[in-house]
Amino acid sequence: MLDAKALSGLRVLDLSRVRAGPACVRILADFGADVIRIEPPPGVDPNEAMFAADRMSGDFQNLNRNKRSMTLNLKYPEGRKILYKLAETADIIVENWRPDVKERLGLSYDILKDINPRIILASISGYGQSGPYERRPGFDQIIQGVSGLMSVTGEAGGRPMRAGLAVADVGAGMYAAVGILMAVIERERSGQGQWVQSSLLHSLIAMLDFQAARYLNDGDIPVAVGNDHPTSSPMGVYKASDGLFNLGSSGEGTWQRLCKIIGSEHLIGMPEFANERARVQNRATLNQVLDPIFAKHGVDHWVTALNEGGVPCGPVYTMPQVFEDPQVQHLGVSKTVPTSVGVDVTVITQPVKLSRTPAEVDSGAPQWGEHTDSVLREAGFSDDDIRAFAEKGVV
Repeated sequence: MLDAKALSGLRVLDLSRVRAGPACVRILADFGADVIRIEPPPGVDPNEAMFAADRMSGDFQNLNRNKRSMTLNLKYPEGRKILYKLAETADIIVENWRPDVKERLGLSYDILKDINPRIILASISGYGQSGPYERRPGFDQIIQGVSGLMSVTGEAGGRPMRAGLAVADVGAGMYAAVGILMAVIERERSGQGQWVQSSLLHSLIAMLDFQAARYLNDGDIPVAVGNDHPTSSPMGVYKASDGLFNLGSSGEGTWQRLCKIIGSEHLIGMPEFANERARVQNRATLNQVLDPIFAKHGVDHWVTALNEGGVPCGPVYTMPQVFEDPQVQHLGVSKTVPTSVGVDVTVITQPVKLSRTPAEVDSGAPQWGEHTDSVLREAGFSDDDIRAFAEKGVV
């Protein structure tokens, strides 16, 4: 019999919208936290189509599986009182409003900690909780531009290019989840909660990692280089006789192994390819040598031969090919789960593996307000109270 899930016993009130917040809370839900997704009743938020309307879409189901859902209109005083009541026994509240919204609703950390000193409030914003941009709306692609990511993405000499995934949203959500877990651990010592903050802007600059560090420490301004690696060569996308593959020949040992595998050991002693810096500077010349060699065989040949020889190499897949790959299937990257409306959905599982208390995806995302009555009863409200809330539009 499995032990309790890693986060069993933690209750999370999820006030978040769209992607960054739900991506954060999804991690907590998958590891066993009791997550209550709190949403405005239908028709209250003019932007509800962005975060709540299509409950059965793959995106919504993937973001919000393993959660319960209740409706609550926080514009009503009664709605805020209900949230305060829920906060008394909650461990974590997650929101990704603009910073001024929680102040206006009376849901700042200072107010919440007076209700429950152990509460952990996680706030995810576009630009941070203070500063000249604090009230700007933070959208993923906008942050990709402001962070500098787009300046290093795309073909060399071309226009800046966005990444093909919501990297700022998901990155900020993951950093917030790490912060929440740090606060939970610290609370075991102090008995006190705290305010956890992450922003799309800071998170994405942090994820730029070596690209940003190159500029800060070396004055080296990174630019877009397409599929080539900015500081290593040969490293990028190459064309085989029947398709494309990625080659990662970084470092002298790997470079020498590559030369032996392709039958071109004479390249090792050539001055223009003598070290990593030289190979980067002479990348075009090196590729002119490699391209006709790689064109002699298919992708499968090179993927097998290079990996067996200790040179990282892999195919460039379409999405269907990704989920047909035997290693992806072995890892259990996707899982089909039931929903409360009797339709199964397939979601992406957690990439973090724990040997004793693993994450589990047990159910799809809830219907809008599916658990409102049960959550309110758990909080001590009577059926008469619940009917009165519904009649007034509080829930």
